[in-house]
Amino acid sequence: MRRAVTVWAWLGLALAVPVAARAQAQSGLKIAFVSYQTILQQTPGYTAAESTFNKEVQGYRDEVQKLQQRLDSAVRTFDQQAIALSPAAKQAKQRDLQQLQQRFEQRNSELQDKAQQRQRELLQPIQARVTGVIQGIRAEGNYQLIFDADAPGVIVAADPTLDITSKVIARLKQSQ
Repeated sequence: MRRAVTVWAWLGLALAVPVAARAQAQSGLKIAFVSYQTILQQTPGYTAAESTFNKEVQGYRDEVQKLQQRLDSAVRTFDQQAIALSPAAKQAKQRDLQQLQQRFEQRNSELQDKAQQRQRELLQPIQARVTGVIQGIRAEGNYQLIFDADAPGVIVAADPTLDITSKVIARLKQSQ
């Protein structure tokens, strides 16, 4: 149900763009769009934040890889020994493997959550700054709507003259 609502919402928004463009021409409604990802990548501080994040996440990836290797090794050992084990010993080893698998999955989930939190911590100030600049340009230019061209399904086609990405980037670089 949620997916159907989302699809209809996106479809409604996609259909609203041509209607908004006609309304802009008739009533002075001003709309524009930006490539938010392009803006972020060119915002001062983004490269350093991304580099910091990648270095920190590499440590998480290394830990997950070691845990995966440990689990794989335990499974191989069990497979090699399974024939010689009694049913009770085999069952005990299987429980041990399941516990090891659960610990692996739990730690992997913890590290993913930690990585997402860290990414938010690093990017939130940059995104707030970008949003502030976009809001400022929106107010100055009397734009009623500014779309993110990078968001899938929002803009199907648009007049390239409505793209204010370079204006936002220039303003961000000026305010360094």
